[in-house]
Amino acid sequence: MPAMTQREKAQVLDEPGIDRALTRIAHEIVERAGGTDGLALVGIRTRGVSLARRIAVRLQAIGGHPVPVGALDITLYRDDLSLKGEAPVLRGTDIPFPVSDKTIVLVDDVLYTGRTIRAALDAIIDLGRPRMIQLAVLVDRGHRELPIRADYVGKNLPTARREAVQVLLHEHDGQDRVVIQEPDA
Repeated sequence: MPAMTQREKAQVLDEPGIDRALTRIAHEIVERAGGTDGLALVGIRTRGVSLARRIAVRLQAIGGHPVPVGALDITLYRDDLSLKGEAPVLRGTDIPFPVSDKTIVLVDDVLYTGRTIRAALDAIIDLGRPRMIQLAVLVDRGHRELPIRADYVGKNLPTARREAVQVLLHEHDGQDRVVIQEPDA
């Protein structure tokens, strides 16, 4: 059976919209944490890492000093790994700081069922015992299958299950935009 193709239904964020959302998230993080001391960002591969780096730049501008950023590969923590026929592609975890006693803000592009975040929590806990773990996402599209909620959300975006949310970033796609896609009729 051929793969189902998707067509773009709507653009929901453009480049300035993504910039505003990330700036708002950075300000909310600083406000809730009371500054940037003891704070670290961990992006979930792939686009979460790029978003974490962008948020870190904003946090440094607000707080005056750099906030460490790491990259987390959750591939081996996924609960659907045994359901996939192909061998998993590992991109590697790179967290160049101890997670213990830090406030870790996990960063991802889209929050959907919550399963990716559950895997990320398991991966982080395997690295140490953070003081606190929070979640920042660019888009929360709903349809949770696990009791997981984002602390910081760029845009809440109600969607149908048959739709897909695609985040395009300059670092990977040559453009910044968020679009809803739906199956071709």
